[in-house]
Amino acid sequence: MNMKKKFKMPTAYTILAFIILLVAFLTWVVPAGQYNYTGSTETSLQPIPGTYHTVTSNPQGFKDIVLAPITGFSDAIDVIIFVIVIGGFLGTVMKTGAIDAGIGRLVKKLEGKEKWLIPLIMFFFTLGGITFGMDEETLAFFPILIPVFIAAGYDAITAVAVIKLGSGMATIASLTNPFAVSIACKFAGISMGEGIGLRIALLIILVGLGMFWTMKYAEMVKKDPTKSLIYHLYDEHKEHFLGDENEREIPELTGTRKLILAIFGLTFLIMVIGIIPFSDLGITLIPTLGWWFGELSGLFLVSSILISVIAKNGESKFVHIFIDGARDLLGVALIIGLARGITVVMNAGHISDTVLHLGEVCLQGKGSVGFTIFTYLFYLPMSFLIPSTSGLATVTMPIMAPLADFSGVARHIVITAYQSANGILSLFAPTCPVIMAALAIAKVPYEKWLKFVWKLVVLTFIITLGLLVLAMFVYKQ
Repeated sequence: MNMKKKFKMPTAYTILAFIILLVAFLTWVVPAGQYNYTGSTETSLQPIPGTYHTVTSNPQGFKDIVLAPITGFSDAIDVIIFVIVIGGFLGTVMKTGAIDAGIGRLVKKLEGKEKWLIPLIMFFFTLGGITFGMDEETLAFFPILIPVFIAAGYDAITAVAVIKLGSGMATIASLTNPFAVSIACKFAGISMGEGIGLRIALLIILVGLGMFWTMKYAEMVKKDPTKSLIYHLYDEHKEHFLGDENEREIPELTGTRKLILAIFGLTFLIMVIGIIPFSDLGITLIPTLGWWFGELSGLFLVSSILISVIAKNGESKFVHIFIDGARDLLGVALIIGLARGITVVMNAGHISDTVLHLGEVCLQGKGSVGFTIFTYLFYLPMSFLIPSTSGLATVTMPIMAPLADFSGVARHIVITAYQSANGILSLFAPTCPVIMAALAIAKVPYEKWLKFVWKLVVLTFIITLGLLVLAMFVYKQ
């Protein structure tokens, strides 16, 4: 009898909890330190280069570890509420049968041409990645598109790849992302137009690579479902996302359901318009609303009520349906809070600035090529520890940009290195809540996603590093 058990990858919750424990341990052994900061508010604080100094250590104990996810929930409450409201919104729409009817009509129309779903939908998310670094906003689309791709003969990994690689590969080389490029350029003291040629070249290559990678895998699964990395979950996924096909009847796409789908699509269009900073892009015809998660949560709540009225649900029925839908995404909210808890422990233990100072010391005195390479490498672990693009730019750019001058490297190369490294990590790092939440929604084991994406990540790393070094020579100061 074979007693050897196959290793089973722990859940996302366990992985994130382990990382919190690891970071807490580091607060006992890594020297505590801080920079002096300028700025009057938490979001505007900038470290002053050369002011790093040691401070009294604050090692994180059992109580701090337990409270870290709780504080993480508090810090990320706007995102968490958005996710929960999205769950209620989707539950309300799904109960009307409009999504099922729309999916049935779409799959029937594209019968034999399903492969065109992939580049068309990926292009939509690519636009979001290019303009405003679409990331958390994609969470609303996973529950919608996963059933579409499964019904079309693909698997859940294909659906995750279409959304995540569609937005993620574009975000790596985003041209105007206000939460990455704009903030980084502001702190580096340069315009967003500097280095745009490098970002365009990187964008074209990486978006093309992402589409090719996704379509190649999807075609393989379509031809032979047993080749799917999650074939062992095939029946479970079909039952969960599509229901029992023997008992399930595709509802008719009635006028009422068409109206609900129209409101459904209009809601997402308004979301995109509300987020994009048109003024930063030089567009004056469309007003910049400056919406964020509070406004977006309100938008989806209002749409939920409107759709429920159209479906002629009573007040009691609507509340019940909305709560059931919100409950479906509660696990996603837990993951976001846990991921945020990692940063909470680092900051409370005063080791975030120590890691930044280590990078500052290592990069000083390097030649142009060495500085370019090591800057990119430096931003990889920093992006793991600080997955927030705006947070990472705010903390590091006031230090990294002046160092580039001493090494004869254009400051925009530092910005592209930072953005690219942060974008690559967002494709797979367990500290990045969006990918972990997406996998939880899709019911895809983390190790299966890693198996799908790791070669693509390596290729992306090599291509990006090569272009950064090449650009260093082209833009050499």
